[in-house]
Amino acid sequence: MIKMFAVYFAKGKTAFAAHFPWRVSIVAFMANPPVLKEDIPALKETFSALTSDGFFDMIEVQALSQEAWQAVSPILSSSTVEVAFGVQPLVLMQGYNPSSLKEEERKRAVAKLVEVVRTAASRGVTKVAFSSGPDPGPENREAARDSLVKSLKEITAEAKKLGVTIILETFDRDWDKKQLIGPIREAVEVAKEVKADFDNFGLLWDLSHGPMLNEKPGDIKVAKDYLAHIHIGCTKKLPDGRLVDWHPGFYRPGAINGVNEVADLLKVLLEINYGGAIGFEVKPEEGQHWLETVQAAKGVLYSAYHKVLGEMIHG
Repeated sequence: MIKMFAVYFAKGKTAFAAHFPWRVSIVAFMANPPVLKEDIPALKETFSALTSDGFFDMIEVQALSQEAWQAVSPILSSSTVEVAFGVQPLVLMQGYNPSSLKEEERKRAVAKLVEVVRTAASRGVTKVAFSSGPDPGPENREAARDSLVKSLKEITAEAKKLGVTIILETFDRDWDKKQLIGPIREAVEVAKEVKADFDNFGLLWDLSHGPMLNEKPGDIKVAKDYLAHIHIGCTKKLPDGRLVDWHPGFYRPGAINGVNEVADLLKVLLEINYGGAIGFEVKPEEGQHWLETVQAAKGVLYSAYHKVLGEMIHG
């Protein structure tokens, strides 16, 4: 059952409720960081809170160990919430690099990601997302891109057999995570090659990364045929002017993005007839309870959709 929240809107004597047109997800290990360490009490608390919240249709989480999966399985079995695997930490934190120029390293990454795909399929999870691997610099980008395409085709071929969709997330190249992919136009070129052979592949664009890539929501129109997932959140601007991919909650000091930016994104998604889910990627800062960050994000999405509806009605 797809829940999707609704926004109440009134014009004159007429009042109506407009359902949000996309499923809503959330990255669990970002919303409540102990989840990434597979802290069992934190896992149970997080999954219980999110599955009982009618706002959410999907939870994104790393490929949990068998012990951790067994801890949350009873919670999921009594819920209609879908689970997707976000294994970006394997690339960003553990060094699995699907775009490596060293064939042994590339094969190691492919083997690990195929293992994740098989685990996902065995658990009824149909979506697996990750990133490209580090940017090797201008002189080696073309070769790294070719290596990435090769890896993606190998992973996606196995995923196709198992009914799993592979999703590549774009990250910044210059500021913080410094990944090969990268600008959305380059991501599209990769997607074209992979989708020429496999239809179970798509891209993930994150509003949080937009400021670090110098991209606005309108820039994703070029990817309309390849978008499989969207994240919303904020870049953090530090006092010294640096931009970092820390995913602070909305309204936090230094947080770039708010209701207006989310509304701009929603308008573009409507225009291109986007059909995937929209996921929160927000992280509590010191002194914040994790649910505070989640509730603020929900309020921003609700307000942004209300703003979009208002502009559509009033012209």
